[in-house]
Amino acid sequence: MRPSSVQKRDAVLRAAEEQFLATGYESVTMDSIAKGSGVAKQTLYSHFGSKRALFLELVTASTSAARVAALAAAPTPETTGDPRDLLRERLVAQLGQVLRPRVLALRRLVIGELPRSPELAAALHENGPRRAIAALADELRRLDAAGVLAVPDPVSAATQLNWLVMGEPVNRAMLLGDEAILTPKEIEEHVAEAVAVFFRAFAPGPGGAGAQR
Repeated sequence: MRPSSVQKRDAVLRAAEEQFLATGYESVTMDSIAKGSGVAKQTLYSHFGSKRALFLELVTASTSAARVAALAAAPTPETTGDPRDLLRERLVAQLGQVLRPRVLALRRLVIGELPRSPELAAALHENGPRRAIAALADELRRLDAAGVLAVPDPVSAATQLNWLVMGEPVNRAMLLGDEAILTPKEIEEHVAEAVAVFFRAFAPGPGGAGAQR
């Protein structure tokens, strides 16, 4: 896309997000988004086709951006020698992104639209949890190969670890609102406990997952 097109797209997505989160999906129109973004309605339809398609693009872009931000904030194996620190800091960054109020608000909006537009929830799942679990599985394969953990099924183990970390904090914030969002200190404590449980469960040798091989 040309720089001018990218700028217009970003302006449209910002305006759309503000309006959707402020008043809900149904009350927002392509006219109001065009006015809020300063982009002609004809250009809006040319880029996105419909309000539903624009919302899908917003969900995809927002979820992908949160995932990229979490990965960028996380350490790499080259920057930390302790695998527990690596997983802990990576999951702290991931949970922090997921618990951002705007991300939670968008999730609630997508869930509200599920009966009419299941593709929105599918996009959120694909670009959020599914890719996060895939990245986590890659890291667990590395730790398994190094003998740090015994992980017979990396995808299954990554799924368990992901929801061990995400489940309660995200569910509570989704249902109880922004006041229920964990503080940064609480996020670190929660993730540390989850990683400790996971390392005990998948420790190599007797008593850990290695005994199942």
